[in-house]
Amino acid sequence: MAKPDESKPDYSLSRVVCRNRKAKHEYELSQSLECGIMLHGSEVKSVRNNKISIEEAYVRVQGHEVWLVGCDIAEYPQATYLNHDPKRQRKLLLHRREIRKFAEVATQKGLSIVPLEVHLVRGNVKVTIAIGKGLKRHDKRDKLKEHDADREIRQAMRRQPD
Repeated sequence: MAKPDESKPDYSLSRVVCRNRKAKHEYELSQSLECGIMLHGSEVKSVRNNKISIEEAYVRVQGHEVWLVGCDIAEYPQATYLNHDPKRQRKLLLHRREIRKFAEVATQKGLSIVPLEVHLVRGNVKVTIAIGKGLKRHDKRDKLKEHDADREIRQAMRRQPD
């Protein structure tokens, strides 16, 4: 029986490359959606090496297209003169009905579309985006107080003898 070639990467599994951890704290998230992203070859190589940041990125709807703005994908050192611009806008791949649905919601006051995570699925780069409403400072404090109270209740339940 032949051994599988170990030098080839395993694309059968999916893995998270980058997460926007601030998004869950800064926004009240409602709907989420996974979409593809148009990248150059050197960008895909950088994403596979975890050289991507979506902390300050956001999604903009322009006409019938959806764009990821502010995403930073580092240059791939081996690409030489064929390298990409690290801060360029990248087109997100969605069906027309999904674009319409997200565009309607994004035009409402106080709502925005934020990227949550970038992950690889069978060698393809995917982005999870969500519709979020920006939280005020007092909303964030209330949320933290609720989390602390829940944690204290769980700890008290564990400490109780049966």
